[in-house]
Amino acid sequence: MVTAEISVIPMDTCATSSSDIIAEAERVFSRHPDVKNSITAMGTELESNDINKLFDVLKEMRQASFNHSAKRIYTIIKIDDRRDKESTLEQKVKSVSEKIRH
Repeated sequence: MVTAEISVIPMDTCATSSSDIIAEAERVFSRHPDVKNSITAMGTELESNDINKLFDVLKEMRQASFNHSAKRIYTIIKIDDRRDKESTLEQKVKSVSEKIRH
């Protein structure tokens, strides 16, 4: 299982809000129902069995931002490719949460 987090940050807007551009990037997931995703306050988490599919979605999210109105974006991508066992986003959060309680 491959998990990733992406933050697409428009750099050339005069507005303090960039939610319109970010929403455009999030619409990419409607074309990729097999890539699990979860928007957070600081980025979007993704999960897939296929790293190539994951990279395709990441590229499409960046391009969607440019297509909307951005002329420059700053992108932060983190990838966790664990191959020794299945590790979903939920499992990672659950593991830490259980350790906090002990």
